[in-house]
Amino acid sequence: MSEHLNRKLLHQCQIAVRWGDMDAYGHVNNALYMRYLEEARVQFLADIGAAMSGNGTDPVIINVGCTFLRPVSYPATMIIKSYVGEIGRSSFMVWYELSTTDNPDQLCSEGYSKVVWMDHQTGRSVPLPETIRTAIS
Repeated sequence: MSEHLNRKLLHQCQIAVRWGDMDAYGHVNNALYMRYLEEARVQFLADIGAAMSGNGTDPVIINVGCTFLRPVSYPATMIIKSYVGEIGRSSFMVWYELSTTDNPDQLCSEGYSKVVWMDHQTGRSVPLPETIRTAIS
């Protein structure tokens, strides 16, 4: 993903892998990666001042995906880097790189999500707030 120059690193966080995150194969279950991406995204959106009350115009996710590159087992701490790219009228893409603190230079997963600003009263997309556009540009 680093080859995409139009993406800007805007957030990084660490999340501890819990014993219960593992599956019968002894590594983090693939469904848990969606939770890791969600937590990183919520932290990122809070950092840029996004309201997430569900009462007005707030960000929603319209798609999310993940590619698994190597297994991770407990104990471990995930490093999640969030990059912003492809900024549109009412949406932007968030790209994720996941590694672990014991091997930060080798990705274990890559992910993405599309964030859209929506008016919860109408159920329709609205232009990105200028404060958000400025924060991610």
